Amino acid sequence: MPENEVICTGMIDRIGLESSNVTFKASSNSYEETIPIATHKIGLQKVANMLLDDQKGVIKSTSEIDAVGHRVVHGGSTFTETVKIDEKVKSKIKQLFDLAPLHNPANLEGINVAEEIFNSAEQIAVFDTAFHQTMPEVAYKFAIPNKLLTENRIRVYGFHGTSHKYVSEQAIEFLKENKQPFQNIITIHLGNGCSMTAVKDGKSIDHSFGFGPTNGLIMGTRAGDVDQSVIFYMQNSLGYSLEEINNILQKQSGMLGLTGYSDLRDIEAKADKGNKECELALFMNAYRIKKFIGSYTAALNGLDAIVFTAGIGENSSYMRKLVCTDMNYFGIQLDEDKNQMRSKENRAINNPDSKVKILVVPTDEEFEIANQVYHLLQN
Repeated sequence: MPENEVICTGMIDRIGLESSNVTFKASSNSYEETIPIATHKIGLQKVANMLLDDQKGVIKSTSEIDAVGHRVVHGGSTFTETVKIDEKVKSKIKQLFDLAPLHNPANLEGINVAEEIFNSAEQIAVFDTAFHQTMPEVAYKFAIPNKLLTENRIRVYGFHGTSHKYVSEQAIEFLKENKQPFQNIITIHLGNGCSMTAVKDGKSIDHSFGFGPTNGLIMGTRAGDVDQSVIFYMQNSLGYSLEEINNILQKQSGMLGLTGYSDLRDIEAKADKGNKECELALFMNAYRIKKFIGSYTAALNGLDAIVFTAGIGENSSYMRKLVCTDMNYFGIQLDEDKNQMRSKENRAINNPDSKVKILVVPTDEEFEIANQVYHLLQN
């Protein structure tokens, strides 16, 4: 930074299993292996070893690292921006464990381990919820007893904020360059997890995720919006435990529950061969997105652009077509040829008569984290 040059990339996944995957890629070297990585600490030590390796590494000492940016999923209403991590910040992250039990504990562990390995670097927290802290009370408050908000912190928090922030800013710059208005934008993040954000003048004013990252759109394995009566019926009449219901709604529902497949590529391939369940699931997915476009257009009091991003949003021309079909009332008109084109660049795929710009903006959460860390250090 600030040249935005990617020196190396890598990933370790399946931590805790015998077959953890390790990948590392620098300008002239790449490296892959499958080995057991028992803990996050061992994994991060492996990362440091690869960075320092005489043959394929990119640094001579961990002291060359000035800062480590940590994606922290839940910042509650406490953190509205990126912060330097100290003991007080770590304590606050720990206090939020009960709001993100699957994520914040691992995030804090990553911070603690990074402090040991990169002990001369600033540790910086970038919160996935921070971008959505600009939502007005009318949008983030549930219609439940007030004390559940004031005493128990139950409200809409929103997630995928790092992605929505990045793509909305990219969209605004793209529209400025093309001398287009940019006040009212809807960003549509479609991956295995899916969410939408209403962005007005660069700020999030509403979002499809709520208290947790489970409601809203239909996702790979998550049901999205479900009538809460279904949960009571499953427990009281069908005999499911709350743990079983949670597992069904989060891990066995969504596209997986509708089709038997969670990967949209498989579902599109099956639908193309006439599988009726897969066809219906795709239409249901698009129908849910359309409803959110309608409600967010009302919340924004207008619409200048919709933005598709993330794995499905960037790569599935079929899903984009389904979403944009029969949306003429909103001024959304897709250009079929532009929609079929593949590119890693920000691009418009609407036809010239479309009142609303339809953009595809590849998300880059790693860059967004690095950029926020860099600018924090400059201030």
